[in-house]
Amino acid sequence: MIQAADLQQFTGSESFFRHPLNRKVIYTEGVQYLAKNAGAYWLIDAIASHLGSEAHRNAAASDPRIDYLHFWTLCRDDNGGATLVAKADSPEAPFIRQDIEFTDFPLDKIDIWVGFDGQHWTLYLPSEH
Repeated sequence: MIQAADLQQFTGSESFFRHPLNRKVIYTEGVQYLAKNAGAYWLIDAIASHLGSEAHRNAAASDPRIDYLHFWTLCRDDNGGATLVAKADSPEAPFIRQDIEFTDFPLDKIDIWVGFDGQHWTLYLPSEH
């Protein structure tokens, strides 16, 4: 089973993986490892589905930082579900929140950062920054 410490080995990426549905989304080797070993390709799908959404565009219109970088956190709850949120910065309120009724995600919490390079949204682990 994947452990949070397993993800610390990723400190950069030489290869990127393209999301099959949202072609503007790519992700690093660390995110690929997480998805494969935690059975969490759905997490990549969830984030990709919000990029460019009305909520995302509205948030970016009021906070231009969101056009370039934002921070996603998935936290499991005690009832077998989880909450996925996106923020412009850690002390701020989320601009996207998705409640997930059930998940077997093995970690209590995971952070994924999302940056835009002018062409692609790149999902990466904080250790890969």
